[in-house]
Amino acid sequence: MAHEPRERRLTTTFVTLADTLVTGYDVVDLLQTLVDTCAEVLDASAAGLMLADAYGDLAVVASTSEESRLIEMMQLGSGTGPCVECFKTGLPVSVPDVELIGDRWPGFLEEAVEQGFHSVHAVALRLRGTVIGTLNLFRSQTGEFTKEDMAVAQGLADVATIGILQERAISESDMARRQLQRALDSRVLIEQAKGVIAHTHNVDMDAAFRTLRNHARGNNINLRDVAEGVVSRSIML
Repeated sequence: MAHEPRERRLTTTFVTLADTLVTGYDVVDLLQTLVDTCAEVLDASAAGLMLADAYGDLAVVASTSEESRLIEMMQLGSGTGPCVECFKTGLPVSVPDVELIGDRWPGFLEEAVEQGFHSVHAVALRLRGTVIGTLNLFRSQTGEFTKEDMAVAQGLADVATIGILQERAISESDMARRQLQRALDSRVLIEQAKGVIAHTHNVDMDAAFRTLRNHARGNNINLRDVAEGVVSRSIML
């Protein structure tokens, strides 16, 4: 797939995601597929997705690497950074060179460079004018995102929004909030399960997540259920 023309990869991506949406899906696995795809199609070193809970507080629900998760967690902890600003404003935020941000986001520059990222681009997940999260793309090199790149990223972010809320949930706010909260709660379990696997098998967190996800897919079990089983020790990986 890496050598296919970009247009073909995008077509394949949207067809796959649309098919997933109409046939039933595990929302956490869908979001992970989305960030994996974004990183590949948009030539990003890493990608992540953050969602707001019922109180408007952001949390990381999907990431392609531990490094991208850490830089997103740092922004959540400080309440500043390009991804947080994107959520607050609802507007795309593009930082082609993190070395040039000055004092705009205290602490972000140092953390970004430490994790190996030199540019970051974020687009909002929007529902009828309300921002529910952000899709974040990180690159190890500096450089602008083209208008086409941003349009593609926004399109994929819109798919994520549909996947989170589903058509039947859009007209019922309570159901939408429950769906969002379930995704957030699921990610907490997944992070706990990753820690258990990493400790048990002496592997890094990325390898632990691959083990967790492969088991879920290989056994046709929701990722959340596998994570819960690992944490409770009812599933041994």
